[in-house]
Amino acid sequence: MNTEVSVLYFAKSAELTGLRAESITVPSNISSLQLWQDLESRHPRLSVLRDQVVLAVRQEYVPLGEQPLTLRDGDEVAVIPPLSGG
Repeated sequence: MNTEVSVLYFAKSAELTGLRAESITVPSNISSLQLWQDLESRHPRLSVLRDQVVLAVRQEYVPLGEQPLTLRDGDEVAVIPPLSGG
């Protein structure tokens, strides 16, 4: 079953995609890594963040990996790249 979620892009991820937010449809049961790969296929430039990015689903941090996520319609998924020091 598929579900529609809002993806929010912050900092470098917003620069790379040219977007602040978009709605996408993905399987409701998906791993965080599969979700990231889906975003990467939509926005290939995101691949430079793969080793550093963190996703937040419903405002909870989710590291990239095989752990399953259960997404519901209207969930927010935030793409949080590493913050540059300075």
